[in-house]
Amino acid sequence: MKQKSRNANQVFGANLRLARRLWPGQIPSEQAKALEELSRNYGIRVSAGDLQLLNGKWYVNHSGLIRLATRRRCLGIRVEHVRQFCDPSSNRWVFKATVYKFPGSRGFVGYGDADPSNVSSLVHGAEMRVAETRAVNRALRKAYGIGLCSVEELGAPRSSGPATANHRDPSPVRTNSYYNGQPRLRDRLCLLIRQHELDAALVKAYAADYCGTPVLRDASRESVEAFINELAERAAKDREGLLCHLNSYAKHTEVSQ
Repeated sequence: MKQKSRNANQVFGANLRLARRLWPGQIPSEQAKALEELSRNYGIRVSAGDLQLLNGKWYVNHSGLIRLATRRRCLGIRVEHVRQFCDPSSNRWVFKATVYKFPGSRGFVGYGDADPSNVSSLVHGAEMRVAETRAVNRALRKAYGIGLCSVEELGAPRSSGPATANHRDPSPVRTNSYYNGQPRLRDRLCLLIRQHELDAALVKAYAADYCGTPVLRDASRESVEAFINELAERAAKDREGLLCHLNSYAKHTEVSQ
């Protein structure tokens, strides 16, 4: 019992230290307490990318939920599309997921929907997979009593207005600030790095090169946002090719160090 408590303390301590580095000044006592509960009750680890802090709120993600199910020896997950609510011609999909925690379990059911109106433009054309992931996430959250929403269940961010072709923001990017109520660029980039298991130093070197600046902090917000969109698309479509490209920056990072 003491060993279990000691391990839980270690997990929470490591999570809190890393969270404060990733999101400086954004972990007040309320968020720290929530992190402690998640650490102790579910073994969730920030270092594994199980959690994301967006707009001051914790969100779990798909990979974290799957790891939790594996640790708890989940028996299986059944997923099926809900035919009467699906419309392939308009890329609208609805899935039903059922999580079976143990033999004889009646199952915990979750539904997930996706269409072009409620997913990011980066994943247009992949609405079916998004809907399936959302259904699985909801079912897993029900099965294991996690009240936090998952990142994948979030809809597409709302824009404050249409962008004009002639408008450009000349100011340097401030990755620690919010923009139009959307998640910080830094948070989005960190999430991509963890989700696709990329080397952060190489990604940073690639970003600076993409933005045409000696260091990333000198780039405009517009350039960094374009880079993040590019990185997300390449990671989703051709991760192996992206890794090869990132490795070409290895020598540059060694020299700079």
